[in-house]
Amino acid sequence: MTFKTLIQRAVDDCPEKVFASFRRNDGWHQETFREFDIRVKSTAQYAADRLGLAPREDKAAIWLENDVRWIEFYAAMAVSAVTVVPMDPKFQAEEVAYVLDNSETTLIFTDRRHLTILERILPDLPKIHAVILDEPAGVDSVAGVPIHAFEEMAAYQTKEFPFCAGVEPKERDIASIIYTSGTTGKPKGAMLTHANFIADAVGCLDHIPQFGAKDSFIVILPLFHSFAFTVCYVVPLVCHASLAFGESLRTIGEDIRKAKPTVLIAVPLLADKLYQKIEAGIKASRLARLLCAVGLGKVVGRKVRQQLGGKLDLIIIGGAPCPPRVLRGFNRLGINATEGYGLTEAAPVVTVAQFHRQRIGTIGTRLPNVEIRLANEDASGVGELQVRGPTVMLGYYKNEAATRETFDGEWLRTGDLASIDKDGYVSIRGRSKALIVNREGKNIYPEEVENVLSADAHIGDIIVLGYHAGKEPGERIGAIVHPNLDLFKEENGGVEPPFDQVERTIETIIRERCAALADYKHPRKILISAEPLERTSTQKVRRCTYKGALDTP
Repeated sequence: MTFKTLIQRAVDDCPEKVFASFRRNDGWHQETFREFDIRVKSTAQYAADRLGLAPREDKAAIWLENDVRWIEFYAAMAVSAVTVVPMDPKFQAEEVAYVLDNSETTLIFTDRRHLTILERILPDLPKIHAVILDEPAGVDSVAGVPIHAFEEMAAYQTKEFPFCAGVEPKERDIASIIYTSGTTGKPKGAMLTHANFIADAVGCLDHIPQFGAKDSFIVILPLFHSFAFTVCYVVPLVCHASLAFGESLRTIGEDIRKAKPTVLIAVPLLADKLYQKIEAGIKASRLARLLCAVGLGKVVGRKVRQQLGGKLDLIIIGGAPCPPRVLRGFNRLGINATEGYGLTEAAPVVTVAQFHRQRIGTIGTRLPNVEIRLANEDASGVGELQVRGPTVMLGYYKNEAATRETFDGEWLRTGDLASIDKDGYVSIRGRSKALIVNREGKNIYPEEVENVLSADAHIGDIIVLGYHAGKEPGERIGAIVHPNLDLFKEENGGVEPPFDQVERTIETIIRERCAALADYKHPRKILISAEPLERTSTQKVRRCTYKGALDTP
């Protein structure tokens, strides 16, 4: 299977079914599988006729916010056997220039607001011969590179589509080069094939049979990230489901009500924010509080679901560990919420908890078409999680050294420490590079401590890290915390309390939560930050930013 055969199968099976819904200035619009297919073929044919698109030679970058045009352009390149390089629309000049140069990109699809940056960097990127804009720019070129309007491409009509008919992508063709978030060093481009993505989508559908053609996925997470790409785009293509594009995070509530999705894919931060709003509404209603208190949360949940469009059944959370209280909270309301685990290099989903067999605190069990194992397992059953199977990338683009380092034979090294119980449930114990070894030689997994301490809703962000005191050997354990200031304000009658009062409360909470941890896992130094912790584009706290932050001379 390739993206070309996926699209063709959908058109053959259900041509008039709505595939994508999206907002424009005059309201919501819909696009059927047939209409999607025509726009994809038109775009590809235009690129061949006007841009000289060369299968398996050209590479096309997408530097754009989520939009139906994003998936149309991606599909047009994929059916043309052209590799796509998705980029974070928030990238700045240096980041964009590095990715475009390293990937050897030849054309780029973007928007008008990025023209200023392109004007600066394109003179040093001679391989780029075309810029495609999502909307007309009023100019014909940028830094001497011709500009083309996407709508002109998508509306391009020929009697037939000879270019598309003559190109047959192969399963092992590279569909995407996805660059890691670059928390350490230069980003690396993971080469993922048509077969990688489709195998991962099929594995998800086999593992969670609740997914199907009846479903509608709302696209909120950025498509340049593999989690949203596979689950919100490839999965619907495989099972002939629908997807709807939310306008922005600011309009998420309204978008969900209007689009009426059955499936929400979220990172923990998004799921937590959504649950906090729901929880605030429950607290404001005496009847809702009473029903929840007597175990009738699902009655309240029906009202909550109505406020979320009336059809939301499934919430899949990934990208980082989700607070257990959020998972339990949604499930008590009758909304199935679960979390999974993955990494870009595995396209990305590796494990996910099935709804009817959840064990909160674990990341579920492996997809049926991948293998996992623990390498260098210690006496407590913790080792590095490794993955093998059809979802695993070919390697890093133009980086053989990094490729060799990340593979153990056929096994992909995840860099994550994990344990696996007798029933196959996987628990992440930490990053191997983030492992803290204290002065007694005891291993401390930061995520374990973070999960315990963050269970209190007053803690917004937290990072646990090792620090050094002078020249003494070994590490001590510390924590940097950003309070949930919105909650403190709500509990103080709508007025944010003095920060020193917030600090004292947080310190008390941490002392109380530490009772659930062995003494050597207690943070000895706590820094409370008034500012949110810095995060990567995938909403993980950027650990490298805080390395050494608690060290003392």
